[in-house]
Amino acid sequence: MAEDHSDIASASTRNTCLRLELPVEDPKSKDAVFVKAAWFPSCFELAISDGLNAWACHATEAEVRLRAEQWDLSVTEYISLSEQYLGFQQPGSKSTYQGTKLEWRWKCKPSSDNKKMTSGILDFLMDANIRLSEEVVRRARSFEILKSEADKCLEQSERFSNEKSEFESAVYNKFVAVLNSKKAKLRELRDKLSSLEATAKAPKEEDDSTDKTESLDEASDRETLIKEEPDEE
Repeated sequence: MAEDHSDIASASTRNTCLRLELPVEDPKSKDAVFVKAAWFPSCFELAISDGLNAWACHATEAEVRLRAEQWDLSVTEYISLSEQYLGFQQPGSKSTYQGTKLEWRWKCKPSSDNKKMTSGILDFLMDANIRLSEEVVRRARSFEILKSEADKCLEQSERFSNEKSEFESAVYNKFVAVLNSKKAKLRELRDKLSSLEATAKAPKEEDDSTDKTESLDEASDRETLIKEEPDEE
């Protein structure tokens, strides 16, 4: 009798569905089954269908613990390994299917209601497809939003770059204008200074010339006086 796992917290339950290809004698033909699994912390349940027949496997906690010990694994590690092979397609994994028997180290019993179990697997796949479609739409919208934001950022960056170039150009032009103005002012001051120096030298030269002229005149006057005085006999 299968154990009831409804009391196990749903938060710790994982559900997967895998299309598992089976080896056949004719390499051109393919045979496959769908494996829907519910993974609990210490046990798992499988629902398997090839579209016509269905099988079920209820691995109890005791059975999982025994298999884990045989593999020198903890229960958690064994559950994780089982999920890896029955939740995702693994190259090299082997499953056998003969008539109404399906074996994967675990013996799966034929379902008492093939239609119901197959319908349950299809419903799970449909729900998963809807969730994936919604996720694709959500991600597509997020991508469009991100793309729009990226375009805005690029446009803003280009605008900032242009404004920076314009600002640098304006500042440079102003700096050149101020520099040229300062140079012109310096030249003007230098010319004024040269003019003042020249003006200051001119009066000094005139004074020196006047002094020399006066000295000559005084000497001439003295000579004249000496000549005019009578000799005393």
